[in-house]
Amino acid sequence: MNLSIATRYFSRTIAIGLVVLLYSPVHCVAVEIDELTATIRNIGPKGEGHVAAQQAWKSLAAQPVSELVAVLDGFHGANQLATNWLRGAVDAIAQTALNESNSLPENELQAFVIEHDNAPLARLTAYEWLLRVNPKLKESLLPHFLNDSSLELRRDAVESLLQKAKLSASDSQPKTVIDAYRTALNHARDLDQIDEATKQITDLGGKVDLPRHFGFLLDWHVIAPFDNTNAKGLDVDYSPEQDANRLIDSDATHEGKIPNLKWKSTASEERFGIVDFNGIYPDKYKGAIAYAHTTFESSSAQNVQLRLGCINANKIWLNGKLLTRNNVYHANMMIDQYIVNAPLKKGTNRILLKIAQNEQEESWAQRWEFQLRVCDTNGTAVLAIDR
Repeated sequence: MNLSIATRYFSRTIAIGLVVLLYSPVHCVAVEIDELTATIRNIGPKGEGHVAAQQAWKSLAAQPVSELVAVLDGFHGANQLATNWLRGAVDAIAQTALNESNSLPENELQAFVIEHDNAPLARLTAYEWLLRVNPKLKESLLPHFLNDSSLELRRDAVESLLQKAKLSASDSQPKTVIDAYRTALNHARDLDQIDEATKQITDLGGKVDLPRHFGFLLDWHVIAPFDNTNAKGLDVDYSPEQDANRLIDSDATHEGKIPNLKWKSTASEERFGIVDFNGIYPDKYKGAIAYAHTTFESSSAQNVQLRLGCINANKIWLNGKLLTRNNVYHANMMIDQYIVNAPLKKGTNRILLKIAQNEQEESWAQRWEFQLRVCDTNGTAVLAIDR
């Protein structure tokens, strides 16, 4: 769960103090900020470039507060490790300025924060410092974050909408309040905020299409059971895998744990798009494989994410290409449990899932189900043109 801005302030205050105490000021003479940030961005996943980055960080952290936005610009293209270093440098510069009773460049920071092309974590860092020195700026900045790629900034903006909707409930018509909550819902990407907006809308008599909001795929062809004795079936190429990139032949038969299996159509009516094989196949097979196939009509060639929630071992194919394999059983299930990048082609795209149930008999090991949605990198639903 995301922390509130206030909580993040508290947790970072101690760290900021340590940062300022640990580094010795090194004055930069004729050294370009972009060269220093580039050196830090070159840190590799196994510590490559660490020594050079350490020296660059000392120089960067000693910059005057007038260079704060220039350092924030350096977040572009940084990996997670480099981002942490750069954020530490920003914190050191800002904290030093405040310790010396100097002001932060508020106007420049505001312009940086509302420019969505800037790196999300750099904008979040600038936003937190702005609120620390001038909390009154929050109200004017929040509207800029409703469609933000920074989910932390988006969360704060949505929280403001939820609070305003709640306050309006006592003196506004139900439709007005519903509209206010629906605006919050349309922008929300965190599950707790989606739940809150949905509850308020439905309590007031409104309706919410959660599968559409999330982008869950509801209509499937399924076939089961195929053998997964001793959990060996996940990598066996059973005959339905031949259908990974072609239309389903509903009349064709397949040999599985029982003979003459056929594809059957099903549609999820569950609010989070869950497809439950135990409900489709009442015999509740153990040590079994199920396949699920659907199509997605895309308006254009586009890069999306397929996000799977599944408590069973699984595989995903797109247009005949295997995208991911997850050999994990009964490790709980949640929305967006497995995320994989997926290049859709214009027109019909074929998605095939393989869902493997093992042979455990414990009550908590009986679920055999999945949910799949299509969205962008921010979790915004991408809908098929025929939906």
